[in-house]
Amino acid sequence: MLQGLSEWWNDVELWIIAVPFALQFALVMAVLLPLCVVLAWLIDRVVDYASDTVGTSRDEPPLGSRSSSDADS
Repeated sequence: MLQGLSEWWNDVELWIIAVPFALQFALVMAVLLPLCVVLAWLIDRVVDYASDTVGTSRDEPPLGSRSSSDADS
């Protein structure tokens, strides 16, 4: 199985090297841009879930909130 995957990947690499640069760039962007967007969205969801799970201290106001002493400054 690993040998077959290795041979397939080598064939893909050889094919990509053989195509013109403009097509290489377009192919990479068509694959990497959606992959990066999905990965960023996934990281955002994980961080949101973790911050909701951990929560905030009752003694401290949430980040981004203004207290009356901050508004006077």
